[in-house]
Amino acid sequence: MKTEASIKLVQHGSLMARVSVTLIHDETGWSPYLAHEDMLKLDDVREALRRGDVAEASRYGQVFELTQVA
Repeated sequence: MKTEASIKLVQHGSLMARVSVTLIHDETGWSPYLAHEDMLKLDDVREALRRGDVAEASRYGQVFELTQVA
């Protein structure tokens, strides 16, 4: 089994969070996949963004506000 650091982007509306996760590579057909803790972290970030709770979402990574330019 091998692990690899990766970044996942979670977006809701005009807010987006950049969250660090670990991808797990193994010999199964399900590879690569996230650790259970990382899945829960992404769910927590997604829920915080839905509520507009930037402070909570920023506990897990960088939070950005997206602005349409054209």
